[in-house]
Amino acid sequence: MSKTLVIAEKPSVAQDIVRALTPVAGKFDKRDEFFENDTYLVTSAVGHLVEIGAPEAFEVKRGKWSFAHLPVVPPHFDLKPIEKTKSRLSAIVKLLKRKDVSAVVNACDAGREGELIFRLIQQYAAARQPVQRLWLQSMTPQAIRDGFAHLRSDAEMQPLAAAARCRSEADWLVGINGTRAMTAFNSRDGGFFLTPVGRVQTPTLSVVVAREEQIRRHVARPYYEVQAGFAAAAGNYNGKWFDPAFKKDADDGDRRADRLWDRAQADAIVAACIGKTAEVTDESKPATQISPALFDLTTLQREANSRFGFSAKMTLALAQSLYEKHKALTYPRTDSRHLPEDYVAVARDTLKVLGAGEGAAAPLAGFARTALERGYVKPNKRVFDNAKVSDHFAIIPTPQVPKALSEAEAKLYDMVARRFLAVFFPAAEFHVTTRISRIDAHQFRTEGRVLVVPGWLEIYGRAQQGDDANLVAVEPGEKVAAETVELLEHKTKPPARYTEATLLSAMENAGKMVDDEDYAEAMAGKGLGTPATRSSIIEGLLAEQYMLREGRELVPTAKAFQLMTLLRGLGVEELTKPELTGEWELKLAQMERGQMQRDAFMQEIAAMTEAIVKRAKEYSRDSVPGDYATLETPCPSCGGVVKENYHRFACTQCDFSIGKHPAGRSFEIAEVEQLLANKRLGPLTGFRSKMGRPFAAELKLAREGEAGQWKLEFDFGQPISGEGSEAPDFTGQEPLGACPKCSGAVFDAGNAYVCEHSVGPAPTCDFRSGKIILQQPVEPTQMQKLLRDGRTDLLDGFVSARTKRKFKAFLVRQPDGKVGFEFAPRPAAAVKSAAAGKAPARKAGTRKAAG
Repeated sequence: MSKTLVIAEKPSVAQDIVRALTPVAGKFDKRDEFFENDTYLVTSAVGHLVEIGAPEAFEVKRGKWSFAHLPVVPPHFDLKPIEKTKSRLSAIVKLLKRKDVSAVVNACDAGREGELIFRLIQQYAAARQPVQRLWLQSMTPQAIRDGFAHLRSDAEMQPLAAAARCRSEADWLVGINGTRAMTAFNSRDGGFFLTPVGRVQTPTLSVVVAREEQIRRHVARPYYEVQAGFAAAAGNYNGKWFDPAFKKDADDGDRRADRLWDRAQADAIVAACIGKTAEVTDESKPATQISPALFDLTTLQREANSRFGFSAKMTLALAQSLYEKHKALTYPRTDSRHLPEDYVAVARDTLKVLGAGEGAAAPLAGFARTALERGYVKPNKRVFDNAKVSDHFAIIPTPQVPKALSEAEAKLYDMVARRFLAVFFPAAEFHVTTRISRIDAHQFRTEGRVLVVPGWLEIYGRAQQGDDANLVAVEPGEKVAAETVELLEHKTKPPARYTEATLLSAMENAGKMVDDEDYAEAMAGKGLGTPATRSSIIEGLLAEQYMLREGRELVPTAKAFQLMTLLRGLGVEELTKPELTGEWELKLAQMERGQMQRDAFMQEIAAMTEAIVKRAKEYSRDSVPGDYATLETPCPSCGGVVKENYHRFACTQCDFSIGKHPAGRSFEIAEVEQLLANKRLGPLTGFRSKMGRPFAAELKLAREGEAGQWKLEFDFGQPISGEGSEAPDFTGQEPLGACPKCSGAVFDAGNAYVCEHSVGPAPTCDFRSGKIILQQPVEPTQMQKLLRDGRTDLLDGFVSARTKRKFKAFLVRQPDGKVGFEFAPRPAAAVKSAAAGKAPARKAGTRKAAG
């Protein structure tokens, strides 16, 4: 008797298919890696089982990183098993070769990637059976049975299959040729410098580099705010001055209605308002806030990174564990935030299980019961919408509640379960008051918000009014006194560095960076990468040392800047922009509709890769175009002109040159000028060892021999005390202050500030303080202040050695004469409303400083 082989993408889907078919096709027997009855064999892949590659005859084994063997454009692609899933592939191939298998159903996920997974398995096995396509958006038993009743023909799926193959092969061609060409370019003068590029990873890196360039270009500008403290009969409140005529400036994003740029104007407002009375008007209106939508993988990764500091990779691993091991969550690698329209009953069943209060669902049981009792779960396009379900639906809890989870798994499960509950609860309701206090021509704004009906916020512990509900009442016609009017001094800040959460968001919304409307539309809902691959893209950039993690921040390295300079200089900027993805998505969508042929697309990709290689061959490392500087300081060897090029600062008249990125730190032009002029620079922070650890050091130019070439070296400082050392010569140096231990003079000794009695062969004091403490440079003026007044200004560049997070602190002189930290008291909670004095300020504390 002939049978039909059904190949799903995941084991869980295979099990769902078996459960759905059993009532109509009969009971299945469970075999090792498949299910069988009289009509069907049902098995599954575990994602991709096969990968493409150049045929053996076209793959270069030796010298593949040289231009001689580029470009690599094979006439066709061979397939090879992915090693870790080889046994699963063998099992499927064995089933395809069974004599009783007369037909095959492709039940892989409904999308381009699912189509590719099946087609590569079919090609690898050389399967010849007729194929039909099961196309599912919902996994309820009835939806699966309906899908089998309306299977799609193989001919109908050919355009999608062609688009899937083209995307895979195009990524291979661009990645292989781009990486080998850039590696060959950077290695042509000796050594081996692997320089990976790719359609997704390079534009992603470009986004991070562009942000870092903004940060480096930022020049802090002082601005002022004026805040008044008003006294009403019922109590006090604060208000901030603002300009009611303000309009946004498209060319200057730093401008705000409550910012003043002229100190004299700010002082005049303070003088005009202090001690005066103000007329008050209140405008109150109701406001509502609905819950966020259900999680897809990207939003789950973003929130887990923001709340718990989980990396995207860690969040995916936890979600996979909750899906595969605990069966507690639905499939996590999804880009949809909606459920199928026939999932209303499934949602109710899941809430019933959560309402039982067992295991990890115990804290949520009451909310689940409330949702069921009040009938909150009903058809609603905000939650149930087939049009917004792609290959998979949103991540939600399953009716199987886990009982033994790790701490991290429990946090993630709780996040998903609370979000699932929240989408069914009513909107939160607020009463919002905007108060304007007028003193003559000057207006001060105060905002207060009272939570009236918590709605879905109750699930997150917001059943009570928040602190911002304390806006004191002002009677009609009452005038309030401006008891205090303060001028607050600030400086503009550069944009924040990307974290994994914000970079995932940028990748997801990359279409907004694309100017071409057609390309942007083609990328809508897609972005750079897929929810399943974005975490691996970020991890890949970290592994290749294009980026580093500093706390939660992602910091591009000198290698990243060098790659961007190279690609721009070679004229292959398309590799750095999301437009390339937009162009591909547009053409692949046309292919899926039968409007573009596979061969035409692949010819374009081959031409593109050939152009990339050709451009790289045309330049040497010293001839890459770019916006390079000409230094004002002459060459230390011959007095000639020193110019910047792609990878060095080099004299135009002799052999003198120094690299641009010593130990992974990029030179600023002003730093190179100082180094050439003084032969010494620093100490500087930001260097990285070969192990990736940060360090600080001085740089110096030293001659090799009496009259040899100048060479760039690190100077970590020599021992300046103890037997065998010589006392440094401080002649001509002004002391910075008195030693807090012995009252001797403290001097600048290169890498440290030292007491004159702590150096030499027989020191009598041990006072020494590093010029860089936890990556925070300590300027001589700050050391003077420490020695004179007992504390420095508030310094904001310290980086914790344990958590890698930045923090602010004062350096203070401790009673024993050592240098320690003192942390600034936390200010009272920032007043959006007028409540004066909320949380108590944190008590200042001190501890010993490193260095």
